[in-house]
Amino acid sequence: MFNKNTVAAGVAAFASVALAAGCAVADGNKADDVDITAMSAEELAEHLIFETNSWRDQEMQEGGGWRDRMTQDDIQKACSFDSTRNDLDGETAGQVVALAREQYEAPEGDIELGDWRQGAVLADSGYGYRIGHNTDDHGTREAGGNCYNCHVMDSSVSVQGTIGPNLENYGAQRGDSQEIRQYVHQVISNPHQYFPCTQMPRFQGLLTEEQISHIMAYLLDPESPVNNR
Repeated sequence: MFNKNTVAAGVAAFASVALAAGCAVADGNKADDVDITAMSAEELAEHLIFETNSWRDQEMQEGGGWRDRMTQDDIQKACSFDSTRNDLDGETAGQVVALAREQYEAPEGDIELGDWRQGAVLADSGYGYRIGHNTDDHGTREAGGNCYNCHVMDSSVSVQGTIGPNLENYGAQRGDSQEIRQYVHQVISNPHQYFPCTQMPRFQGLLTEEQISHIMAYLLDPESPVNNR
């Protein structure tokens, strides 16, 4: 999902200039109905984005429309504290963990691993959920996990990110018990259960359970190149 505060921040920069200059910002055909001069830059940004219908709505692959993407859920709201602040207070962290555990859907019975080869493809694929003039079509190509964008998983892959922890030899170091599988499933599905306000996406609902099982196999299967470095 888009972070509503992040989207609004960019418009807020324009809004600050507009207010400082005393400019009138048109509200469709109702420019006289709203006194934008009484708004803060943040309020004006919210107004321009959500109330003026100045953007073209589109149907999302996950259902709903663009407005739904830009509307924060409870976890996003709780994690939208001042970006200049480096700490996360305990009360907010506890709230986020509780919300994440409420959202998480555990699979029934033992967790099975999928095919690590398919997991490698999903880890490398950033396809999915993009909108615009050429919106991604999940009917012709499945969404990927884009894991390499943030993690080193297989050092033979030339381009990998370092925002998240290095996952080389993940399964080799931790084993492949049901407890480890449950933990990995929880983190991939909703990482806020263990890392409140993390930058890692919540993949439950974006990837299928089968896709998650393939990525888990890529991390845990002894035959996976992740565990042979």
